Amino acid sequence: MAKNLVIVESPAKVKTIKKFLGKNYEVMASQGHVRDMPKSQLGFDAENDFEPKYITIRGKGELLAALRKEVKKADKIYLATDPDREGEAISWHLTQALKLDDKQVARITFNEITKNAVKESLKHPREIDMNLVDAQQARRMLDRMVGYEISPLLWAKVKRGLSAGRVQSVALRIICDREEEINNFIPQEYYTLDVLLKAKGEKKPFAARFYGDKNGKKDISDKKTLDQIMESLTGESYRVVSVKNGQREKKAPLPFTTSTMQQEASKALNFSIQKTMRVAQQLYEGVDIKGAGTTGLITYLRTDSVRVSDEAQGAAAEFIGRFYGENYCKTKTGATAKTGGKIQDAHEAIRPADINRTPSDVKDSLTRDQFRLYQLIWKRFVASQMSSALYETTNARIGAGDYIFAASASKRVFDGFMLVYTESDDEKEEQSKAISSLTADTQLSWDAFDEKQHFTQSAPHFTEASLVRTLEELGIGRPSTYSPIITTLLKRRYIVKEGRNIFVTELGEVVNGIMKESFPTIVDEHFTANMESLLDGIEEGNISWKSVVSNFYPDLEKSVKAAQKDLEKVKIEDEVTDVICEECGRNMVVKYGPHGKFLACPGFPECRNTKPYLEKIGVACPKCGKDIVVRKTKKGRRFYGCENHPDCDFVSWQKPVKKPCPKCGGVMVQKGNKIVCINEKCQHVETAES
Repeated sequence: MAKNLVIVESPAKVKTIKKFLGKNYEVMASQGHVRDMPKSQLGFDAENDFEPKYITIRGKGELLAALRKEVKKADKIYLATDPDREGEAISWHLTQALKLDDKQVARITFNEITKNAVKESLKHPREIDMNLVDAQQARRMLDRMVGYEISPLLWAKVKRGLSAGRVQSVALRIICDREEEINNFIPQEYYTLDVLLKAKGEKKPFAARFYGDKNGKKDISDKKTLDQIMESLTGESYRVVSVKNGQREKKAPLPFTTSTMQQEASKALNFSIQKTMRVAQQLYEGVDIKGAGTTGLITYLRTDSVRVSDEAQGAAAEFIGRFYGENYCKTKTGATAKTGGKIQDAHEAIRPADINRTPSDVKDSLTRDQFRLYQLIWKRFVASQMSSALYETTNARIGAGDYIFAASASKRVFDGFMLVYTESDDEKEEQSKAISSLTADTQLSWDAFDEKQHFTQSAPHFTEASLVRTLEELGIGRPSTYSPIITTLLKRRYIVKEGRNIFVTELGEVVNGIMKESFPTIVDEHFTANMESLLDGIEEGNISWKSVVSNFYPDLEKSVKAAQKDLEKVKIEDEVTDVICEECGRNMVVKYGPHGKFLACPGFPECRNTKPYLEKIGVACPKCGKDIVVRKTKKGRRFYGCENHPDCDFVSWQKPVKKPCPKCGGVMVQKGNKIVCINEKCQHVETAES
């Protein structure tokens, strides 16, 4: 019998795919890339048409030897790496490293790791797409140019260990620009005026908001204007001028792309972008399901397409009709994604591999994080294939003297997709029987005024979710790059996270300043977005990858030489703490090591005293009154304990908050978007303030 070898990227896929294929198939993993440009040098020859130099990645020698051994036994080799540029490049590198030119080699891809998808891919093998490979090579070389040329400059001018990146530096600039906008923002005062009115026969009043006068909408910009309006309304009667009744349709959401999954998981599950991608990878590669073995639960997780296959649409329609009713099935094509970028339509949206495998069916086989993300993906996809939600709306205009007030209400009359799924930031439904029963010329009685002072708000600090959305809207990066961008910025300590908000560090500001001054093109969002378009052009076969690379490099090299000559050296001061060194009496400073922050004496090398850095969270210990600090177990799991340990034994896995329990006075801790009492007998729960 013929012997076939299937090579995939991840060892986790081996077990899943092996069970789909017969004994004539051997499945092995490349464990990612097997070749790369050398770490010690730029990796290409600018004088020789930018020809790249590839070497075997350190530690991959034994793996390649094992693969070569299996290659010799095989009659046909299937390269089944991921269905994207990176996966295509890995397949090409495998053909080079394993010298597969004289073998019968085929490239296969599948969007989901299911029996049907894998077996179908074997029926439609193809050659390696060199346009995809060239696009990946070009991206890798462009990133190398920026990283290897600019990073040493940052080491020389600021400190060792820093890095610049073609996309990472643009993301840093976007965050810094937002911080500057927030710092420069001057709040403006304004007021709102509501009047509480009662319709005849109604016991409860409803609120109508000041709109303006007969000339149109009018803002209340100061207290003087507010007082004048309220004074002129004294003794005026209120009547309904007009009522408009209508119907509003709320369309089902689109199924997830990589970025929308990252954003919603951040908002709904409080997952970091990195965590979302790690858990999604596990769901895609396969999880051991009771009674079914290792099973891939979702389709490929790196995609910016919202396309859904006809087969998946049909399965969804059958499922929805069976469980929710035919009137819940989508009757026409839903909305399409608004994007200026390229849609990788070879992929589908992220969806469950089998819609009939409900979250409750697999809950016992998944970890908590796997279950929560799978449930989010499953519900979002089912909702995307359902009918719209319908609302009855009432909009009333109310006259009083020369002024007009507006009141509105909406009532959901058909839940549609909302039976299954609502987004984390869905608007709250407004219902008011009093408003919906209004008719023209209805007489109203005044009950009270409700005036409020407000101040305009600056743009909010970026969160991981809002940063991903901004990068996507600007066309910067691609689905596979959003997580590494944020991870690198955090790792380099250019940014920090406090709660969900992202803040720029002093180091980040210095690096951004250097990049803006010396490499304005690199950190220009339009230039970076255009570069992404050029990479897409390479993928489509419209542009030569060497022309893109050769046009980019000379200008970069010129800018680097100028910066080496003109830039001043920058000194970053260490953060001084109130902790006193017991050996020499100096205030200790925060340093960064391989395992994170620690305290060190600034008198080094005369004084070499160091201490663990205990990050205070601003909450007092309920047992002894000292500060609660962040600690870690030996395996790196975070917990919260008293700084007076071991004399005080208070510990908590969840982060304590300042607010005491209103029922028992005990400690409250944060759990997702709730805060709960740590006392199990009390169990008081309330929603956390956003």
